Amino acid sequence: MTSNLPEVPKSRMADPFLARIGGLVYRWLGWTCVGETPPYPKYVIIVAPHTSNWDAFYLIPAASQLKLDMNFFGKHTLFHGPLGWFLRSIGGIPLDRSRQQSFVSQAAEWFKAREKLVIGVAPEGTRRWSPGWKTGFYYIALQAGVPVVLAYLDYARKEGGILPEVLFPSGDIDRDFERLREIYSKFTGYRPANAAPIVPLRSAGAGVPGSVTVTESRIGTS
Repeated sequence: MTSNLPEVPKSRMADPFLARIGGLVYRWLGWTCVGETPPYPKYVIIVAPHTSNWDAFYLIPAASQLKLDMNFFGKHTLFHGPLGWFLRSIGGIPLDRSRQQSFVSQAAEWFKAREKLVIGVAPEGTRRWSPGWKTGFYYIALQAGVPVVLAYLDYARKEGGILPEVLFPSGDIDRDFERLREIYSKFTGYRPANAAPIVPLRSAGAGVPGSVTVTESRIGTS
């Protein structure tokens, strides 16, 4: 298979220095980092709501404190100049969403070829309002056979972190997104009006079978 996506860069998100800086930033801003480092060697991690460029400012300190040695997809237009250099230096992968099927298949191959890999995705795909969530995150998990960890930002509570729920590919996308709505409905983004409704954008993965399912603690294969 031919892909125009870059090779996975080395992640430095869990660097101890970044973790210390992240802890200082959170304490200074009055924020709390919540959750525990996931025990899985390979997984996709999603974060919502994503409503502002400020989200990265809070997400990176949280990820470093939780020792998430992860790569992450970001909009390709962000990867220019000094910001692009910084994002790549900590494991960022520029993503052109016009190549949806290509990036899903390539990411799944990355997972299959490695003993350890964590990839972060913001399923809303934009800080502006969108009619739903892009579904690439669970197609990656489905094809690679890895779990999906749920992360969040809550500006009302001043919290950022990881939820106890874990997702695995299942097959009933409507039921699964209904549960995701229940889980994420209690969180407030920086700009609440920009939060996308938690429904799957069908066009993003048309013709690709499968979805995710959620339970109170973790998802089993059904």
